Amino acid sequence: MQRLWGGDKLGTVLGKNIENDLTGESWELSGVKGNVSVIANGDYRGLKLTELIDKFPEELLGMKVLKEFGKEFPILIKFIDANKDLSIQLHPNDALAKKRHNSLGKTEMWYIMDSEPDSELIIGFNEDVDEKIYTKSLEENSLLDLLHFEKVEGGDTFFINAGKIHAIGKGVLLAEIQQTSDVTYRVFDYNRKDEQGNSRQLHTDLALAAIDYERKDDFKIAYNKEANTRNLMVNSAYFTTKYLRLDKTITLDLSLNDSFTIYMCVKGSLRISNENGEVDILRGETALVPASSKKVELITNGAELLEITI
Repeated sequence: MQRLWGGDKLGTVLGKNIENDLTGESWELSGVKGNVSVIANGDYRGLKLTELIDKFPEELLGMKVLKEFGKEFPILIKFIDANKDLSIQLHPNDALAKKRHNSLGKTEMWYIMDSEPDSELIIGFNEDVDEKIYTKSLEENSLLDLLHFEKVEGGDTFFINAGKIHAIGKGVLLAEIQQTSDVTYRVFDYNRKDEQGNSRQLHTDLALAAIDYERKDDFKIAYNKEANTRNLMVNSAYFTTKYLRLDKTITLDLSLNDSFTIYMCVKGSLRISNENGEVDILRGETALVPASSKKVELITNGAELLEITI
């Protein structure tokens, strides 16, 4: 995906075939209409993810996921390269998104893969505010004075609840796991203008009822990094993410999940093998293991992974 704030790291660091140096996002696993992922290997190579779900709904998604979400793939997986500061934004919760957009809300998490010195994120407010204080800051062009800036480095992990104001800062390369939703309320864009002198559209009024105005320190995730085991990072109503640092081959039991399993390779490389075949993935690549798979073997001499299930 080309973005005004994008760069070239999805190509130079993650080895993707990007078209230019304004590439901001790689949608790795998507069921979003108009941007549906295509199977890259095996017997069903070339089929869209949605077509594979139609063929094997329970086998691919799992009955638990099928009952809750139907045939809509509930997770959107991305890699993001911020060569410039992203606009300050937030996302509505499920109830508001359903009412306004007939969509899911957007709760997400970020895993920092790489960052330049002094790179920052904006996450939440630095004090409790209310709609009046917030609106006044927009009028006075002083919103940044109310926001919390968080310095980051590789391995840092953040959970962003729907309603939390946030932005990715310049110099950050990250993996993003989110609900399947593309509903974003942009509230400030640093007064930037495009080549035609136009400002980007803001969603000031829509955002007012969606914002969590309370200051909270609930966003940075502490997690263990024990080798060759699953280390819990996030366990939410929308997805569960675990961190795996491997220095040898291991076998994992998937039989109790009743969900698909996603592996994002964030460092190194590995081979993923199950009852039906195997696939090699490198840093910056993603594999989807169907719910029908009872176990996987992760074959490697060194890799770091994020494991995502519902």
